[in-house]
Amino acid sequence: MKFVSYVHEGRERYGLVAGEGVIDIHALLGSRYPDLKSLIAGDALSQAAQAAQAREPDHRLSDLRLLPVIPNPGKIWCAGLNYGEHVRETGREVSEKPVYFLRFADSQVGHLSPILRPPESTRLDFEGEIAVVIGRPGRRIAEADAWTHIAGYACYNDATIRDWQLHTSQWGPGKNFFATGGFGPWLVSADEIEPDAELTIVTRLNGQEVQRATTRMLIHSIPRLIAYASTVAPLQAGDVIVTGTPGGVGAKRTPPLWMKDGDVVEVEVEGIGTLRNPVKDEVL
Repeated sequence: MKFVSYVHEGRERYGLVAGEGVIDIHALLGSRYPDLKSLIAGDALSQAAQAAQAREPDHRLSDLRLLPVIPNPGKIWCAGLNYGEHVRETGREVSEKPVYFLRFADSQVGHLSPILRPPESTRLDFEGEIAVVIGRPGRRIAEADAWTHIAGYACYNDATIRDWQLHTSQWGPGKNFFATGGFGPWLVSADEIEPDAELTIVTRLNGQEVQRATTRMLIHSIPRLIAYASTVAPLQAGDVIVTGTPGGVGAKRTPPLWMKDGDVVEVEVEGIGTLRNPVKDEVL
């Protein structure tokens, strides 16, 4: 199952992808579940699929403005330095524990919406990643149980304003500029992907491959990331864990490769789909 959050006639809604169309689940279940996060919290993804059976799509997917998969997550945990090649290109050492930073919800955009390059910097970098969306809440989740807490997966571009990231030892500013992170195109439900399946992730800039890796290369596995974050604070339905980027980021190339106005960046994850975002200069 593939679920999207979107805007139609000025109203935020969510639906189930059916071929090239979308079935408006909000119209069917919105009185009980007003958004995709609440549908997940109600353990109602399968209920939504059943309600949509034999229905024709209400919209063409291409006619909709897609939102970040979960527009209103309570928490966005982002893992850094979680692929060996990326650790080596940054000159750092592998950490015993996951490296985490947080993102704000309004730093994200949906599939096909522009990633904005702010006027304060030209050092806008790409970071293709896999996002995990929590379904079943929990605190101090054991690694052995972590897969059962996942609602689904999406593609993510943890695009970064590099100089602002490195102003101090705290990465938050460079990771949270408005409308810089792509999250989409949809949520693929966990039943579509086997636990611990090896997934390939590829990032392309203007059609040229710039990153490639598989989830076997993760330093800290998805269950370990979930266990660690849930020790700090309870994970709730709709919370997002972004699992880290492979090597090949623009900042570590010679010369550096920064994204600019007019570029198109794609993050493709096997079994999930392709997140595509144009890059635009932010207009003041």
